[in-house]
Amino acid sequence: MEGKTIKYKNEEITIFWKPEICIHSAKCAGGLPAVFDPKQKPWVDVNAASAKEIRTTIDMCPSKALSYSVEGGSVEKGDFKPLEFNIMTNGPMLVSGPFIVKGADGKIIKEGDKVALCRCGASANKPFCDGQHKHIGFEG
Repeated sequence: MEGKTIKYKNEEITIFWKPEICIHSAKCAGGLPAVFDPKQKPWVDVNAASAKEIRTTIDMCPSKALSYSVEGGSVEKGDFKPLEFNIMTNGPMLVSGPFIVKGADGKIIKEGDKVALCRCGASANKPFCDGQHKHIGFEG
């Protein structure tokens, strides 16, 4: 189901925001507060920075709730096949699609196309599943 998309536009760039998938990581507000200010209405001022600065900041959006198109022909960034998350009964969450997992320090822990993430909390290899859910009787 596709949610609403809000557009903010000037002569150079159009910013697309999908509020229903925004996880409020604040990468936008922290990266370019003159453009992305959640305390203001509207919260996006597309004229407060260059299109290049805006693109660089939007590219850091972890949920892809923010995307853009550059006037003059490029397509909306974010036209991609979404990641697929499958919750296994009494088991891990399986992620399919290109991904990068980073630790709290920002270093890459794993990248690839498929991964099983722990949901039970008992894995000795968090955030990845190591099968402990079977031994502890995890239900979920």
